[in-house]
Amino acid sequence: MLDRIALILVIIGALNWGSIGVFNFDIVGWIFGGQSAIVSRIIFSVVALAGLWCISLLFRRSDMLAEDRD
Repeated sequence: MLDRIALILVIIGALNWGSIGVFNFDIVGWIFGGQSAIVSRIIFSVVALAGLWCISLLFRRSDMLAEDRD
């Protein structure tokens, strides 16, 4: 379950970075009052932690991942 939550957060972060790169528009900052707002900084930090967690997915054996699905 934690893996799925982390992946969802990483996808949200990727979409936000994509909107910054393509449109120069920060969705998270816009919703929560700017990039320096405390809520935005917390969300950025949680997304970063999710990204760090997802690094572990690269190093897991595929049979362990199959067991997690069951």
